[in-house]
Amino acid sequence: MSVTTPPPMPFTVGFDDRDEDEVMARWRKVLRSQRWSHGEQIEEFEALWRDWNGLASVAFDNWAGAALAALDFVGVTGETVLCPSNTFLATPRASQLAGAEIVFYDCNREDLCGSYDDFVAKAEMVKPKLAWIVHIGGHIAFDIERIATYCREKGIVLFEDCAHAAGADWNGRKPGSWGEVGLYSFYATKTISTAEGGIAVSANDEMVRHLRSYRDYGRGSRYKVRSLNHRLDEFRAALGVVQTRRLGEIVAWKQAYARDVLDPLHPNRVRLPAGMSSGFYKYIVFDEIPVSTGKVYELPCHRIFGQDVSLPNTEWAAANHWCVPIYYPREAGVPAQDETKFLRTPAPA
Repeated sequence: MSVTTPPPMPFTVGFDDRDEDEVMARWRKVLRSQRWSHGEQIEEFEALWRDWNGLASVAFDNWAGAALAALDFVGVTGETVLCPSNTFLATPRASQLAGAEIVFYDCNREDLCGSYDDFVAKAEMVKPKLAWIVHIGGHIAFDIERIATYCREKGIVLFEDCAHAAGADWNGRKPGSWGEVGLYSFYATKTISTAEGGIAVSANDEMVRHLRSYRDYGRGSRYKVRSLNHRLDEFRAALGVVQTRRLGEIVAWKQAYARDVLDPLHPNRVRLPAGMSSGFYKYIVFDEIPVSTGKVYELPCHRIFGQDVSLPNTEWAAANHWCVPIYYPREAGVPAQDETKFLRTPAPA
């Protein structure tokens, strides 16, 4: 079978136009309720996310607020935190602002996520109190199970940066379930979005109570938790409800488009292990392509932090990956199979 390159796919927010009426109806309800915060929309949003993820869920104004709340619960001031360099600045910066010293570790070339071997090597040297693993591009880090097992054995607190991972799973297990907490982002470009927003998931009841208190000036602890405002308002929470209900369809569309249209064009790509499904926030390839959305991360964090450390896979990844456009179409319910027009099967001789 021969293939032709599909036309450029313009960026679209992952929102289905069929949901516009419901969003407007929910916003009108909020407007008339006289309760624009602490209302039923955020309760419904958190419940829906819990139903998908299987863990208690606490919504925030953004990923960073959730990260600061979780870091505050553990207490990392004066401690060492292990972090992959191949991530967005927010991951190490949140730990730095929480008072930690950051030590970076390398990634794998296969998935661009944290390397177990370098993780262990660095952990044995610096004895971190806490470590990050980052799920990049929509798939789960390939070494998550080994890293999580090592952390349990060594008493290292493990945090999962799930900013890209909405809709992913590995044999049914969802991101955020390996570590002490998982932190999702709903920024405008994400697979599902509330424009700005985040959510933390955890099986630790004490962590969950701390998260709820931290996002609201410490009210839940009679202000013993020292924090400011990281609440998600009812308007964005209402959008989160609608988006979360559409999550399965959005991800299924992306998975079908990746399988039917992009995979035949890009054999040199991130290849998922058996049983893993990606939410395809990004479609990552290792060949330079004429139409690309750029890199997942342009600049490794150890360079941003000015650290002179040898991380060869991270440097390789920064130079040798590209992202093929993959956006859920705004046109209501465009089925993935319609995109097979981009696949050309030669007529029988």
